[in-house]
Amino acid sequence: MRYKAAVLVAVLLLAAGLLAGCGASKEYAIGAVLDISGPASSLGVPERNTLQMLVDELNARGGIKGHPVRLTILDNESDETKALLAAKKLVEQQKVLAVLGCSTTGTSLAMIDTVQKNQVPMISMAAAAKIVEPVQDRKWVFKTAQNDILVANKIARYLADKGLKKVAFLYINNAYGDGGREAFSRAAPAHGLEIVVTEKFEATDKDMTAQLTRVKASPAQATVVWAIPPSAAIVTKNYRMLQMTQPLIQTHGIGNKDFIDLAGEAANGVVFPAGKLLVAEQLPDSDPQKAVLLQYKQSYRARFNAEPSTFGGHAWDAFYLLVKALEQAGPDRAKIRDALENTREFVGITGIFNMSPQDHNGLDERALVMVEIRDGRWRLI
Repeated sequence: MRYKAAVLVAVLLLAAGLLAGCGASKEYAIGAVLDISGPASSLGVPERNTLQMLVDELNARGGIKGHPVRLTILDNESDETKALLAAKKLVEQQKVLAVLGCSTTGTSLAMIDTVQKNQVPMISMAAAAKIVEPVQDRKWVFKTAQNDILVANKIARYLADKGLKKVAFLYINNAYGDGGREAFSRAAPAHGLEIVVTEKFEATDKDMTAQLTRVKASPAQATVVWAIPPSAAIVTKNYRMLQMTQPLIQTHGIGNKDFIDLAGEAANGVVFPAGKLLVAEQLPDSDPQKAVLLQYKQSYRARFNAEPSTFGGHAWDAFYLLVKALEQAGPDRAKIRDALENTREFVGITGIFNMSPQDHNGLDERALVMVEIRDGRWRLI
């Protein structure tokens, strides 16, 4: 009897130990909604790759204080309705602690009501400031891409410094393009520029020569295009075909190799503001981001045998901002939100983040450099 009692005690102690161990290693469930297919796939694919790589690396190191991270990635197919449905699935069915995404402004905006209603932290990788503004209406929403007004000011300052005062503005007819148009409309006069012609095109358009012909006939000294591939590449090829000689300025929306591959030789000479990832090797060693940028590039190349893009960098930032918050807050949505809002001096791929109750992006113009494409390569200006 004593033997049986001792065995029973041992079994109970072992079970208690196992249960305690299970509690210590309970998964942290997070979700991501990305534009992996559809017109914005050149953004979503490197974001998906980056998140898959990072969660594997994190779990191999033991997770977050012993808790493995379970990441569910859903494809919204670059569709706003599907983004909304994906967010509902993650938040209401899977009960994730936070949502990362989306890749574009429109799909990100489509998820905001869901995360706000359910009080779930969301970190977007898209550009438009209205994703996080006004902050009082976006309490649970953060983002990692530079605000469009930062990009617009960087472009306007570059043009003003070059003495190019009359500007044509072309934009993609979606939320990203609308945000850029609004931002550049404010930035241009502030830097002494005049927008002499404005044209728009659809994300699915295959030819923009009609719009560019009107630009060519205008007094514009330079052309600004606010778009992403593939349409950004089509505009560029049309621009060269029409033998337009004015400087062609684009945005951080072309910050991946897909743009160069699609535009080919027409890409040479294009100037645009972007995060520092594309030109990491050209940065001075004193740059506080350089070591982080080079490590990400090395890891991504080793895993995927491909070059990382600025969009993958936005995903890197979103993931590690969330990891940092989880380390501080544990599996509590409200505390995660508070930790994100109090992020200070976080050195990321896109820039150095300093968030606050008034700023859920946390970047300034130091997060941007001017880049020129020469011989199919990114060159720091």
